[in-house]
Amino acid sequence: MRKTIRLALLATVAIVLGTGLYLLLGGEVYLPKPPGYPRIVLPAHEYTNLPDSYPYSFEVSKHAVVAQHNSPRAQKYWIDIHYPAFEATIEITYKSVKNDPMLLHAYCAEAYRLTAKHQVKASSIQEKSLKTKQGHPIVLTALSGQVPSQVQFYTTDMKHHFLRGALYFNTASQNDYLAPVIAFIREDILHLLNTLEWK
Repeated sequence: MRKTIRLALLATVAIVLGTGLYLLLGGEVYLPKPPGYPRIVLPAHEYTNLPDSYPYSFEVSKHAVVAQHNSPRAQKYWIDIHYPAFEATIEITYKSVKNDPMLLHAYCAEAYRLTAKHQVKASSIQEKSLKTKQGHPIVLTALSGQVPSQVQFYTTDMKHHFLRGALYFNTASQNDYLAPVIAFIREDILHLLNTLEWK
């Protein structure tokens, strides 16, 4: 009889352990905590001027590294603003409008198309229309959900310059966990746009 009770208890413990529960002495059940993420420590916002070698200028975060965009499709004046501490990059693409309304329309349509590609995974897409300090239009888009790019934007002077940017993370972390970092870099993006000047 005692052996039967012991076997029944061991079987119960095996089932409980198999479900991820832990049976403690005295019959209490312990649920282990899910794996957590390390605490994110955000630095103060600090800015410096972009190197003077582009047809545009703006202030960029001192916590980021600016490098030439190195994909095979990269064009002149395309750059990456990389945040090593967050494994995040703002990819900046630049195109000359050449005072051609049809060309400008094509660039804007392409920017919309690239944002719309995320509709499959996005839980929401919020678009805002802003202006640079020079009065030029900005379209700033925030994407929510498990999307590869959480912030996208473009701006133009309507005649000569078109600049587009997209924020990407090189990490498998969930966007809920990354929310403070996304907000931090979004503030840097707004500062970039507020200090943007065309040459």
